[in-house]
Amino acid sequence: MTPNDILRRLRYVFDFKDSTLLEIFKLAEHEIDRATLTAFLQKEDEVGYVECSNQVLEAFLDGFIFYKRGKQGSLPKKPISPLTNNAILKKLRIALEFKEDDMLSTFKLADCDVSKSELTALFRKEGHRKYKECGNQFLRNFLSGLTSRYRTDSSQAKMTEPSPLTGASVQSNAAGISD
Repeated sequence: MTPNDILRRLRYVFDFKDSTLLEIFKLAEHEIDRATLTAFLQKEDEVGYVECSNQVLEAFLDGFIFYKRGKQGSLPKKPISPLTNNAILKKLRIALEFKEDDMLSTFKLADCDVSKSELTALFRKEGHRKYKECGNQFLRNFLSGLTSRYRTDSSQAKMTEPSPLTGASVQSNAAGISD
């Protein structure tokens, strides 16, 4: 997964407006302008797309931790290099204050069965004999589970609206993003 894709998905999951995203970046002491943010949120084949770097995504994730939990200290002195899927998963876990059961239930919402030992292997230090690398599909499943967890009211609920032409009820889906 690209940093742009992760940023877009997190924006969708938590229904962040541009102003909120800019505030999150500011919390991590990383200032970007609205035009740059808009370029990061474009899809690869759209005009104006700009590739988001791992450093920018890491700044967003650090700001997201401060946004969700409050600023309890200064930023980490040394950024995680390179930013791996394991580190992204760990930062999301910290920001959301998820315990093991929260993580497992989030994966389950995405129809991804993960055992406790598999989960703990993802959070071990690289080089540990039981360390497991988090693949793109694994991270994608977690983000899908977050979507199910946080967007159930607005994105998965079908709304019944009267048709302007006939007055009959019409089903409409409120989902606003495709994969």
